[in-house]
Parts: sequence; structure tokens; C-alpha cells
Amino acid sequence: MRSGRAKKDETVPGERVLQQLWDRYLSRRDPEARRQLALAYLPLVKRVAGRLILRPQAGLSTEDLLGYGVVGLLEALDRYDRGRGVSFEAFALRRIKGAMLDALRRQGWVPRTVVERIQRVAAAANALEQQKGRPVADEEVAAYLGLSVEEVQTAWQEAHEAAVFSLEEFFGAGEGHRLEVRQLADAESPDPVGIYEQKELRATLAEAIAQLSEEDRLVLSLYYYEGLTLKEIGNLLGVSESRACQLRGRALARLRAKIRERGY
Repeated sequence: MRSGRAKKDETVPGERVLQQLWDRYLSRRDPEARRQLALAYLPLVKRVAGRLILRPQAGLSTEDLLGYGVVGLLEALDRYDRGRGVSFEAFALRRIKGAMLDALRRQGWVPRTVVERIQRVAAAANALEQQKGRPVADEEVAAYLGLSVEEVQTAWQEAHEAAVFSLEEFFGAGEGHRLEVRQLADAESPDPVGIYEQKELRATLAEAIAQLSEEDRLVLSLYYYEGLTLKEIGNLLGVSESRACQLRGRALARLRAKIRERGY
């Protein structure tokens, strides 16, 4: 199985050439070195875009999204400080993804009605699983809610798409009670309350993941830990890419529903 690390692109220059380009660019802001570095790291933009969306959304084409990602890459080049000990790849990936997400937010990508629909379907799926003591099929969820199977699967698809946009919308259990992403990101926070909350959140997340079905856990593991794309996950599971997209959305929506049950 493939490692979570990105496979090295054959078009990327060797380490020695990259080092020389960085030396030129950082020492005297050589524009040609900047251009070559941008070309060398361009696969990072395609990598992020490939994991964010399956199809164009809300009037924003794939080409548009790639364009915003390139802007993020160029900003990363301009702001990177090698002295901080962070690899450029890690620094750039955050900038690229941030630029793409900002563009999607400006499009008003995920209406509140969509969020509520996803939460309703996920809560029903979790309730049924608790009643029956086993994973339930989309057909059972549809019958429970009086919906068609297509409507349930559309909700899972929307959950996949919405996960890219606003995680806190799904974790939030109501007005004034929202999961702050910075609590998870700032492991070095000196605030004792923040550290305690972070530990509680991680423990809650671990418990919720343990309660997911084997298939849901597998999909999340393949996507987030192994770094596989949706197409690769579909090939591995013997399903289409669009179905793999639905499976990821289902797993995330069920996970959020379980976390909401615990007051987050």
C-alpha cells in the first residue's frame, strides 16, 4: 500500500538543482529562479486540487481552482523563510489549500440548508446503527427518513464536498458551541485550558472513529493516512470514483454526528 508521502514527480529537478535555485532566489530574489521554482513545485497545486474536489462546484471551474492554487504557491515562495526549519512543501501546501478554500468560501459554496440536510441523514444513519447493532445500508436510511436512495447518496456526496469547505460547521452543536480548529492545530499552546480541551477533543475523536463501521474507517484511513486519491480508493474497493466520493462523505458525516452526540 502506498505511503502517505507524495510520490516524487519526475519533472521536479534534483535536490542539488533545487538547492541552487533556492540559494539564488533567497539571496537576491532572482525572478528567473522564482519562475523555475514555481514550475518545479507546480505538482503540489494539482495534488491539492485533486484531493479537494471531484467536479467543478458553484460556478468555480477546475481551472479556476488551479489558478487560485498557483497564486497560493507564489505567495508561499515570497513568504518562505528557510531559517524556521519548516520544509517548503509543508509550508506551500498550507498556502495553496488556503487560497483554494478562500476562493470556495467567496462562492458561498455550502449553504446552511445543505449542512442541515447532511446532519439529518447522518444522525439517522447513526441512530439506525445503534438500534440494529450493525452498519446500515443507504436503502435503510432512505426508508427510515422517507427519502429515496438517490437523495441519501446525494447527501453523502454533499458531505464530501462540504468537508472541504467548513469542518467547524459540522462539528458545531449549536450557536456559541463550535469546535475551534486552532485547538487541534496548536499543540504547543501554553494555555492549560486549551491543552485540556485539545486532549478531550482528541479522545472524543478517537472514540467516535472506533464506533464507525469497518468500511468507514477504511475509507478515512486510505484518504487521510495513506494519502490515496478518491480514484485510487475506488479502484481498491472495486467501486467508481463518484461512489468513493460518497463513501468518504458518508464516513465524515457519520463521524461528525457521533461527535455532536458527545456535545461538540
